[in-house]
Order: sequence, then C-alpha cells, then structure tokens
Amino acid sequence: MENKINISQLICTRISHDLIGNVGAFANAVELMEDEDDEFLTEIKSTLKTSSQVLTARLKFFRMAFGLSNANLENIETVKKVTEEYIATLNLHHPIATEIKIVNSPFNRAVMLAAMCAADVIIRGGKVRVGSTRSAIVVAAESDAPLAQGKIAAMQTVSEGGTPENVSQYAPLYCLQKILEEEGRTLTIDVLNGFSLLIS
Repeated sequence: MENKINISQLICTRISHDLIGNVGAFANAVELMEDEDDEFLTEIKSTLKTSSQVLTARLKFFRMAFGLSNANLENIETVKKVTEEYIATLNLHHPIATEIKIVNSPFNRAVMLAAMCAADVIIRGGKVRVGSTRSAIVVAAESDAPLAQGKIAAMQTVSEGGTPENVSQYAPLYCLQKILEEEGRTLTIDVLNGFSLLIS
C-alpha cells in the first residue's frame, strides 16, 4: 500500500464513502421539494440545512487533509476550526467533540489525519484530544463507551505493515504514515490506556 496510486485510490474511496450518504439525503430532499408537498416542508428544510452543513464541513476538511498544501495548513487556528467542524459531523446522535491544545506544529496535516483516525474508533460519543509533550504530538480518542476494538486492531495491523479488511476505511492512516515517513518522523499507536497516536 506504499504505492502512491493505491493510496490515492484508498483516499478517493474513503472520501466518497463519507460524502455519499449526505449527498443522497440532499437529493431526496430536493426531489420532495419538487413534488411541492407542503406537509413535509419543515422536514425538507431541516434535511437540506443539515446535509449542506455536513457536506461543507467535510469537504473543507478533506481538501486540507488530503489535498495540495495551502496557506490554511500553516494556520493552527484554521486547522483547529476545520478539524472540529468535521469531527462534529461524524455522529449527530452521539457527538464527538475535539480539543486541540497545540500552539503550532510543522505537521498540521498529520494532526488532522491523526484526529480523523482517532475519531474513527469512537462509537457512541466522546472526545478527540490533541496535545503535545516535549518529544511528541499525542492524539487520543476518549469515550465513556467502549471504543471500536475491531478498528483499533485493524489500525495496529496497518502500523505493522499488514492489510486489514475494508482497507479503504484506513486511508487516513496510510496517508499519515506516508507523510511522516517523508518527513523522517515516526507514528506509534498506543493501546495501553485506550487509544492514542503519537507523532514524533
């Protein structure tokens, strides 16, 4: 999976997967609106508003996390805002909050991808917490409910050079590994106290 084309394929598949549900909801709401049935107008407006907000937040995040480098990646406040807004869209019934406490980082894209990985293991609400030590940036998944142990095991498989099932789900991790490898940095997955990713 170190081949650039394969990573690109994984990213495209993952992005498509993360957008398709809300694109479908948006299309269905537009179709209902064209039927001019006033009975569902409030529900249609709500669906259009929610889907629009989710799609906008996700597209902004994907552009920064997976796209070409741009000035926004150099601004930690923009990175925080875009990451928080993206993660807030992942589970509207069991919200995931984000707390990023780093002043700045030469690898803000890596922080975004690691936060995406951490959010992926939270099932029933919780928090993605980003902080730093002298030697590493630490991105942790926290929840009062159990974390997704299957996804954690799959991420460990990826970190050890293996290939899990549903490989496109782990596009952020493959991309993160490649970025850090190019920068001469390392990624460690720690499962002793929940789940965290250490960038050093």
